[in-house]
Amino acid sequence: QVQLVESGGGVVQAGGSLRLSCAASGLPFSSYAMGWFRQAPGEEREFVAAINLRGDNRFHADSVKDRFTISRDNAKNTVYLQMNSLKPEDTAVYYCKAGVGYWGQGTQVTVSS
Repeated sequence: QVQLVESGGGVVQAGGSLRLSCAASGLPFSSYAMGWFRQAPGEEREFVAAINLRGDNRFHADSVKDRFTISRDNAKNTVYLQMNSLKPEDTAVYYCKAGVGYWGQGTQVTVSS
């Protein structure tokens, strides 16, 4: 059974930082591209960042480029999202995704102004 468990969300002031983690189990982690998505209230889920199998190729949405960084540790079956210079508009539930079909349950990030 595939499980993706996100952690690290919380409440932070604008300009602050958070590091999200997503621990994977039940799948060959190093064989899956991984991604982060987010969904704000009343909005559609949107792409945030993605990383390839070896972690040497990364993509970030324009809205988070230069502030967020995705990374992975295949030895720990974990993908991370380092979020710096957070803005109130980054407030959302953040989800990790493995491949094209597996989703975590999400972790709430709230940025206060």
